Amino acid sequence: MESDPAMNTEDIQLSSTASYRFWTPVTIRFSDQDPLGHVNNCAYAAYIEASRTMFLGSLLDTDSEPDIDFSLASVTIDYLKEMHYPGTVDVGGRVLRLGNKSITTGFGVFLGETCVATSTSVNVFFSTTRRISMPIPDNVRIRLEADPMLENMAGTYTRQH
Repeated sequence: MESDPAMNTEDIQLSSTASYRFWTPVTIRFSDQDPLGHVNNCAYAAYIEASRTMFLGSLLDTDSEPDIDFSLASVTIDYLKEMHYPGTVDVGGRVLRLGNKSITTGFGVFLGETCVATSTSVNVFFSTTRRISMPIPDNVRIRLEADPMLENMAGTYTRQH
């Protein structure tokens, strides 16, 4: 992370389960298949979105930070293996980098022990009233620097709109 020079993100292997403590299980739906009989690339994006929402949703408290949210600015997905219906994937998430106004996160999509896709995304914090980007709130930065894998916040999604 930018604010932690000791962390070398080049050493993080998004295709390894050891890189994650925050997990989101997602059910593969019948409708996720394409005419070729495998899970379509758009479904992979939806699985990652489900994890990203749970991961980032646990960062902000709507009571103490009602006018702050985050917006997706960039997402990349590397498709490693095909999948088939039925099943459940586990999507791991973690922080890769903290900027001044943005957070870069990494994700791995696992079918059992096999990594089928990896992803990185950049989200920008912004004021919902002024509609402009803003610095990461200090209390959020402190939590992320202390726990970049959100090991202690798994399952605490609280964002409500």
